[in-house]
Amino acid sequence: MTNEDEVRSAKAARAAEEAKSAMAEREAAAKATLDNMARLKALRLAREAAAPPRAPAAKKARAAGKPRKSAEKTPALSDWLASQQNGGRRI
Repeated sequence: MTNEDEVRSAKAARAAEEAKSAMAEREAAAKATLDNMARLKALRLAREAAAPPRAPAAKKARAAGKPRKSAEKTPALSDWLASQQNGGRRI
């Protein structure tokens, strides 16, 4: 083997070792994240179990004088298109 081959194999071995350590770091970070999520979920479930159930929110009554927007009749599409053309718009 020549000197260049030895250098290449050393670089390849170093790259493989760095890849292993990077993979281990990523796995450790992922495990830490999952552990934290599980801890927070357990805390949330415990808090929800300890708290009394909340009553549903009462719906607000609308003022009798104000009609709802959806109750207003909108013009038919053909009427709207005709008014747009009569107004000088090109459709």
